[in-house]
Amino acid sequence: MSFIEIRQLTKQFRQAVKEPGLAGAVKHLFTQKYVDKTAVAGIDLDIEEGETVAYVGPNGAGKSTTIKMLTGILIPSAGTISVGGIDPYRNRMENARTIGAVFGQRTQLWWDIPISETFSLLKDIYEIPDAQYKRNLDQFIELLGMEDFLHLTARKLSLGQRMRADLAAALLHNPRTVYLDEPTIGLDIAVKQRIREFIRASNKEHGTTVMLTTHDLGDIEDLCNRLVIIDQGSLIYDGTLAAVKDRFARERVIHFQLQSADLPALREALDHMPKVTAEKLDRQHVSLRFDRFHITASEVASAVMRCGEVVDFRIDEPGIEHVIKQVYEGHITLDEQHADKETAAGTEASRR
Repeated sequence: MSFIEIRQLTKQFRQAVKEPGLAGAVKHLFTQKYVDKTAVAGIDLDIEEGETVAYVGPNGAGKSTTIKMLTGILIPSAGTISVGGIDPYRNRMENARTIGAVFGQRTQLWWDIPISETFSLLKDIYEIPDAQYKRNLDQFIELLGMEDFLHLTARKLSLGQRMRADLAAALLHNPRTVYLDEPTIGLDIAVKQRIREFIRASNKEHGTTVMLTTHDLGDIEDLCNRLVIIDQGSLIYDGTLAAVKDRFARERVIHFQLQSADLPALREALDHMPKVTAEKLDRQHVSLRFDRFHITASEVASAVMRCGEVVDFRIDEPGIEHVIKQVYEGHITLDEQHADKETAAGTEASRR
């Protein structure tokens, strides 16, 4: 049995439907109409203890709803959840003692007391032993750079300071699982880096299982080896970051520096090369975008070298941000069977 085990998890919300205008508003007072909206549609997911998993998708995909069910805030409409052998909703108190959560748009800090007193209160709430509390707090203060604002109330903290304090509060009791919902939203690069280093250290030292939802692709590439993508309430991809980039990032751009290219000959060669487009074309610099499922980099390079002496070249590969953006916009599908067919078709085309 996996540490986090989700089976056919479903969540539906009932929404009122109102007709437009004053007449519609009056009619709604006496006759209510509702529609059921499915936020999460029967997902299955297994996460092992100590994994750091990115759980991503476009706005409204069902990410936050899933996290709220995992933390016990929402009751599933159907399906089952087990987190370390605990049902999050049926055993909310027991579950709460073993998890930590950071929601970027909300805070768990008390607004009008100093941060140091908030930590002291959390020590009592979670019944943290004195030695563990001191060790963790000293480490968190150093790693997150909190020494200068421990005496301030949450109300007076900047966004970056508040997020660091929230993260420390969530991990103070050494939770087995931590859910991070947009933990670096709106933060500058330096603060983001501190938070990422802190999460890595916690995962390495305590084996903390991390489930991260974010639109910041830097967080994903820095922290996670596994990527789960949800769209319209259904899982559309579950695999490694490297695999999704290798499998679905089809386009590459190859840049050449030449002594002097024979441009007419190069243009003629490009006319006979499938899925290759020129982004830059002059006698000294040539940049070509190509679909690796239809033609190889060596074939592109050979064609260019026949049209001039190549001094240097490099290949740019798209980052995970480019791939996920294309998924969100519907330009590529992560359906495995469909992708296999595309790959096979591209390979056959390049052979021809």
